[in-house]
Amino acid sequence: MGFPANGTSGDKPLKFLIYGRTGWIGGLLGKLCQAQGIDFEYGCGRLENRSSLEADIAHVKPTHVFNAAGVTGRPNVDWCESHKVETIRTNVVGTLTLADVCRERGLILINYATGCIFEYDSDHLIGSGIGFKEEDTPNFIGSFYSKTKAMVEDLLRNYENVCTLRVRMPISSDLCNPRNFITKITRYEKVVNIPNSMTILDELLPISLEMAKRNLTGIWNFTNPGVVSHNEILEMYKEYINPEFKWTNFTLEEQAKVIVAPRSNNELDASKLKEEFPELMSIKESLIKYVFQPNQKVKA
Repeated sequence: MGFPANGTSGDKPLKFLIYGRTGWIGGLLGKLCQAQGIDFEYGCGRLENRSSLEADIAHVKPTHVFNAAGVTGRPNVDWCESHKVETIRTNVVGTLTLADVCRERGLILINYATGCIFEYDSDHLIGSGIGFKEEDTPNFIGSFYSKTKAMVEDLLRNYENVCTLRVRMPISSDLCNPRNFITKITRYEKVVNIPNSMTILDELLPISLEMAKRNLTGIWNFTNPGVVSHNEILEMYKEYINPEFKWTNFTLEEQAKVIVAPRSNNELDASKLKEEFPELMSIKESLIKYVFQPNQKVKA
């Protein structure tokens, strides 16, 4: 599973090249590297411009490359439905170009991808505890965003130097960040109530740095074990953060009337990640430890 990457022997210190400086995950990666004393630089090149990527690597001389750049759409993935070429250029052409340049230079690419390429089906029923595994074929292409992500993941399977991390509905302790899943649903007028796999960034991003140190490659369901529903999260939010908080549910059918593209709902099997990192907490445990307890309001 490991890839014999350049510069990772004991006689050469780590140096990370990170793409996605202005993004949420990219910004957090830089802070983590600073906290751990890991040398890093942000890439200046555009992913779809091969020569600019080659120039970055020649200048930085990294031991590993991280890709946290990509198009998700603002304010949400519905943007991709009307900006298909821009979405392809970054999510498909750009990611493949970066993977190819890294492979030529013997570098591992840690690629933050998405798990929103699956949806519950007859073999993976809601509440069954049966999650999609890394080797399963994506079955959700309801949104153009997910379609491009499924396409590029399939192609990246052929690159032995790529570590693909399927992130889902990312959450962090920063409850003011508009990209935070908790922040999003607390601001929605109505929310659906479906259990999903999710990614607690405070716990999992440090694990991704460790994965680079171990030269791990292949596809990984990059979520905390288990699922949590929207209502369960909002109950926690009410208990720990705002006792006065209220919300209203609506059905998937009602939701479909106010969004352009369907949304993915699924459970990913995180047993592969848990086996590699036994300390990995379940989604509900991680929510309490990393998100709600640090933000807990002092009750009068």
